[in-house]
Amino acid sequence: MITLVGFALSNYYNKVKLALLEKGVPFIEELNWATKDEATLARSPLGKVPFIVTEHGPLSESQVIVDYLERAYPEHPLVPADAYQAARLRELVTYIELYLELVARRLYKEAFFGGKVAQETKDEVRAELEKNIPAFARLATFAPFVGGSSFSIADCSALVCLPTVSMATKAIYGEDMLAGLPVRDYLKAMGERESMKRVAADRKANQALAAARR
Repeated sequence: MITLVGFALSNYYNKVKLALLEKGVPFIEELNWATKDEATLARSPLGKVPFIVTEHGPLSESQVIVDYLERAYPEHPLVPADAYQAARLRELVTYIELYLELVARRLYKEAFFGGKVAQETKDEVRAELEKNIPAFARLATFAPFVGGSSFSIADCSALVCLPTVSMATKAIYGEDMLAGLPVRDYLKAMGERESMKRVAADRKANQALAAARR
């Protein structure tokens, strides 16, 4: 059985969790706050979460894990068999994570954690997102899923990244920079899926645990 290691406040932990739930892969969870002790580093060399433990050994990095799950558990696929269509979904994942979430992450210190971000950084992030969001819009279909007519690996990324980008840009710039896309309706519809209900409930419980820990 797969062991999913990390904590439920992590977007990328929840990305993997969604893939496991949607594929129907049995798994257990092990709480780890991304500690850097030897037991963690032996399984995730940078101490990053999420990582999984399989019967063959550990694996880190969320997309590596999702790709492994697709190969190891081909039932309920999240990637089509056609090579080109599969590549298009992975392209969409890259745009979501690299060109939206990673860019917006530079705002999180002020948007979510009470810190301060330099105005120069805010201006740079805004300019990048103004360029990248239309590019993402050319790939996303929201028909009704972000990559087409079926739930896919792209949804596993979109459902955990897009809300964070929306909230961060609204907090910093006073506007949700994704508001021109049907993101809100998409998130509302996806929130009715059993997998998302569980992820949301577990995230809420983990938030309370994190607050108590602080």
